[in-house]
Amino acid sequence: MTQINWTTIRDKIENDIVKGDLKPGDQLPTEPQLVQKYSAGRHSVRKAVEALAKAGKLSVRQGLGIFVEATPRLTYEIGKRTRLRSNLIPQGCEVSEQSLSADMITATEVVRQKLKLGPDEKVVVSQRITLADGLPIAFGSTFLSAARFPDFAKRRDVLGSTTSVYKTYGIEDYVRDYTSIHARQAKAEEAKILRQHPDVPVIVVHAVDTELDGTPLSYIEGIWAAGRVQFTMGGKDA
Repeated sequence: MTQINWTTIRDKIENDIVKGDLKPGDQLPTEPQLVQKYSAGRHSVRKAVEALAKAGKLSVRQGLGIFVEATPRLTYEIGKRTRLRSNLIPQGCEVSEQSLSADMITATEVVRQKLKLGPDEKVVVSQRITLADGLPIAFGSTFLSAARFPDFAKRRDVLGSTTSVYKTYGIEDYVRDYTSIHARQAKAEEAKILRQHPDVPVIVVHAVDTELDGTPLSYIEGIWAAGRVQFTMGGKDA
């Protein structure tokens, strides 16, 4: 019996997603079950799944299985006041963050220059991951002067937002001074953290936030899932 082409399997699964027969978070049958369902070879099934994973439709989680992903792409506007929740929550998604690590280290040359610190000054490094409706969209590190913000990470965990933490230090407002963006191939560990296919690129964002008088507050290095977020540049307070 002639086996069906991998593109036919891809199209059938994608059609089930479009129709709603397969919903975000649903787990697909195992590979042997898909082989039996479509009367296809393992190679064809794997190629179809891989194509849908690259397109952001499916997620292959090692040791867990194949899952349908939530595919709507979110818009993140970078403006004078760039705020995570005010960007994403109005788009109807539930935004959450998780702490990955927190540490105090000697500032590297790059961080020292961005924050205008002296030689051998310490910085607090807060690493966090951001999720939208439970799906990772970004992770990264925020660097701050340890002399000014020694317990920033702890306050961030308690208060839930950077803006709220700054207010506890007497900083009522802050602005985005600098942002650079470029895309590149995802590293294996980055793809794992973002739960995306290794061939899907990431967007790398470097940014500096300052007080209204230009005094640096934080330097940010972020890795964003290119298939889930698009960036726009705006002049309004974002």
